[in-house]
Amino acid sequence: MAQQLHFEKHLLGGSSQSLRLAFILDPLPALKAYKDSSIAMMRAAEKHGHEVYAIDSASLGWQGGKGELHAGVFGEAVHLHLRPDDHDWYRETGREWAPLKGFDAVIMRKDPPFDFEYLTATWLLERAEADGVKVFNRPRALRDHSEKLAIAEFPQFAPDTLVARDMHRLQQFIETQRDVILKPLDGMGGSQIFRVHRNDPNRNVILETLTREGQRTIMAQRYLPEISLGDKRILLIGGKVVPWCLARIPKAGETRGNLAVGGTGVAQELTARDREIAETLAPLLLKRGLMLVGIDVIGGHLTEINVTSPTCMVEIRQQTGFDSAGAFITAIEHACGLS
Repeated sequence: MAQQLHFEKHLLGGSSQSLRLAFILDPLPALKAYKDSSIAMMRAAEKHGHEVYAIDSASLGWQGGKGELHAGVFGEAVHLHLRPDDHDWYRETGREWAPLKGFDAVIMRKDPPFDFEYLTATWLLERAEADGVKVFNRPRALRDHSEKLAIAEFPQFAPDTLVARDMHRLQQFIETQRDVILKPLDGMGGSQIFRVHRNDPNRNVILETLTREGQRTIMAQRYLPEISLGDKRILLIGGKVVPWCLARIPKAGETRGNLAVGGTGVAQELTARDREIAETLAPLLLKRGLMLVGIDVIGGHLTEINVTSPTCMVEIRQQTGFDSAGAFITAIEHACGLS
C-alpha cells in the first residue's frame, strides 16, 4: 500500500542480508499470538530473512573478572521458527547460553512492572552496549523515561496534571478539577486506574490506597470526556509516525479504554492534532535511542509516552493493512547498517 511504501522509504527500505536478532521477552507460553506485537515483530523478522531468538529476561546475567574468560552479558537464547497458527505459534529449533555480543541487535520487549528486576535488566543491557551490542530501545532511555511522568517534558500537549503523594495537594486538585483520573506511576494495561468525582464517597479511601497512606507518588489528571471516542495509541518507529492509530474505546460503563480491560480497538487515520504531537516527539525520542514508542492521546491531549513494550501493531494491520511490525524490522535493519 502507498502509505507503507512511503513510510519505509523514510527508513531506507529493507535488506536481503540476514541478521541474528534476540528479543528479550517474558516467558514464551505467556505471550498471546493473536494480539502480541512482540510476536508480530518476530514473524516480520523471520519474513525478512533474519534469524530469530527469544531470551527470557530472567536468564540475563553477566560473567567476568580476574582469572575468568570475559563472557560479558549473556542469556539463554532459544532459536525460533515462527508459525502462522496463533494457537501453536512457534517451534523451538535450538537452545543455548549465549553472549549478547553474538547478536546483531537485541530488542528489549519485557513488559512492566518497572521493578528492581526490570531495572537490573537495563543495567545488564547497558553493559552489553558497552561491549558493542545494539540494544533497542536503549536501556538508559528506558530508565530515563517514566511512561507516565515523561509527559512533563511536553506540558504544551498534556492535560491538567498533578504528580504528588501529598494528600492535601491531591485533595485540592480534585476539588479544583471536580472530575479526575488517578493512577499509579508504574501500572500498565489500565491496572489500578480510578475515576474520582469531587463528591465521590470513596474519594478518601481511594487516595489512601493508591498513595499507600501518602508513601507512594501517584498521578492525577483532569478527566477527559473525549475518552468515549477512544484513547488513541500512536506508534513512532525510527523517528517516523505511523499514519494509523488504534483508538481504544471503553466498553459500556467503563472509564478505561485499555484493550486488557475490555476496550474495543478501532484503527483510525491521524488527525492534524495527533500529527502535531507525534511529529514533535518522534525525532527527539529517536535521538535518545527510543526506536519504538507508543504515545497515548485523548481528545488532543498527550497522556502517556510508552517505551517499554508498546503494542497495537496486530490490530492496526488487521484493520488497515499497514505493517507496523515490518516497518520496525526495516528500522532495525537500517540501524544495523543494512540498506
